[in-house]
Amino acid sequence: MTPALELRDVAKSFTMHLQGGVRLSVVAGVTFSVRAGECVVLAGPSGAGKSSILKMIFGNYRCDEGQILLHDEMRSFNVATATPRQMLELRSTTIGYVSQFLRAVPRVPTIDVVAEPLIVGGVPREAARAKAAELLHELNIRDALLNLPPATFSGGEQQRVNIARGFLPDLPVLLLDEPTASLDADNRAVVQKLIADKKRRGTAIVAVVHDENVRDAIADRIVEVAQFAAAA
Repeated sequence: MTPALELRDVAKSFTMHLQGGVRLSVVAGVTFSVRAGECVVLAGPSGAGKSSILKMIFGNYRCDEGQILLHDEMRSFNVATATPRQMLELRSTTIGYVSQFLRAVPRVPTIDVVAEPLIVGGVPREAARAKAAELLHELNIRDALLNLPPATFSGGEQQRVNIARGFLPDLPVLLLDEPTASLDADNRAVVQKLIADKKRRGTAIVAVVHDENVRDAIADRIVEVAQFAAAA
């Protein structure tokens, strides 16, 4: 079976312009695949390049070498060579992303922040807001907060808004960067359930999770990023 996502010999380095142009290699030879309905967790110490791999898949970072392939029934698409316009389309149709930080437009109500990906995808506004409210309730965001901007929330509340925004669309691939880091035990359990639901619906998931209990609960397979350490 063709995987939903495939990385082949991907490499990434950064040029440190404030350090005289020194080139810092992060990862090289990154090769793994993710099937529909599977959760692959990237493991390794801080600084190993886990988040950089997610950002290359999402197109925030351009990889130096290799291929990042998205496969569906009709075609294969290489993120490594995608134009900015193509990446915008992929983010609305194919790849979801929950980062460690919520970046929302100031003064926009929480319910609209979460509903926006559905609205962009063509769902009528009221239907999108209803689905957003349902998911926010599941993540224990109170009704009184739905029309307030998330910038006024606590760190844990903001992360739950971030999770709701990323999980609401039904996309083939979902990237998770420490989604439970700011959450209490009850809300970690909710996120684990949401991940299980996504897997049942056939979503291919790549996650970075440092909490061993969460990792063991969600991972079908663990990829050790240390094996892709770039030569100095």
